[in-house]
Amino acid sequence: MDSLTQAALGAGFGGMVLGRRLGRSSVLIGAVLGTLPDLDVIIDYGDAIADYTYHRGFSHSLFVLGGLATLLAAISARYAPIRDISFRQWWLFFGLCLLTHPLLDAFTTYGTQIWWPLDTPPTSWATIFIIDPMFSLPLLATIIIALLRGHPQRIMTWGVALSCGYLAFTLIAKGVVESRLAPILTEHELDQSPRLVQPTPFNTLLWRATIIDDDQHHEVLIGLLDGDTSPLLETYSRGAELEDDALSLDAGARLVWFAGPFLRYEQREIDGHETLIATDLRLGFPGYHPFSFALAENHDGNWQAIDTRQLDTPSRRDRQALTRLWQRILSPEPPLCTSDLVDSQWLVERPERC
Repeated sequence: MDSLTQAALGAGFGGMVLGRRLGRSSVLIGAVLGTLPDLDVIIDYGDAIADYTYHRGFSHSLFVLGGLATLLAAISARYAPIRDISFRQWWLFFGLCLLTHPLLDAFTTYGTQIWWPLDTPPTSWATIFIIDPMFSLPLLATIIIALLRGHPQRIMTWGVALSCGYLAFTLIAKGVVESRLAPILTEHELDQSPRLVQPTPFNTLLWRATIIDDDQHHEVLIGLLDGDTSPLLETYSRGAELEDDALSLDAGARLVWFAGPFLRYEQREIDGHETLIATDLRLGFPGYHPFSFALAENHDGNWQAIDTRQLDTPSRRDRQALTRLWQRILSPEPPLCTSDLVDSQWLVERPERC
């Protein structure tokens, strides 16, 4: 999630646990603790793929943050000026402010390595977009009230409860969407294909399903307000003929470990060199995927690894998609066809209703 929301969540739990004893300070300290794991963004891991895939790594580990919470609780119980706060209370304070950060991140699509240093792929439950006002606003509103009035424990408890209740709603909404998606998968014999179901930007009323089908991928938009309207399935190429070349590279293999099969590959000339490019299809929206990386250059018919770099993505389509996205949230008609937003070179099959 965005840093403001993470700070607000830390402030919420800080005020809820020690608001009665520490007053406004519990909210402010909680906000600082809530943003602490994201300081890993200042670390340069060497190239673009490394920065992309090691973010939300050790600093988001439940083991690391649990140990840090224990250390801070022990120090505070021993040396804090307020002597009647037990180690258990201190641990709840530090533990909830720190550990809820990676857990909330795990509800987004990006992927969070909560089990680091275990060699497991990032955890992603994909039920909430990285910026969602419905989750953030209750926390921000109650923080303002708590700082103005003091005595934050009760009001921050309400803020945390409302936001966590919304998070629970996202799980239910995803279940409803997956049940509507199931007949479409069966109809197209895609039941066993890798798929990702996630909310579209800034809301949980309209959802996007991405299904990998060998050398193609399908996109489906499903809204909670769609009624009986049948969702559209649109089909695109994902450049799978270049996948083996990408996997032969350390950076390409690392990217697949991080993003799974939800990648698109292409060969494009950049600065006079034929360049192998991988794009993460999970993030953004069809027609605007913000994370594309140059992996290798072709020399004498062979791909040579380079220091990976992230490529600029035009924003024109992003603004266009956002306007139509909000219209689609409220009504399935007229349909929002992602093929109107994606470059035609990728299109394989467009439904008649488009």
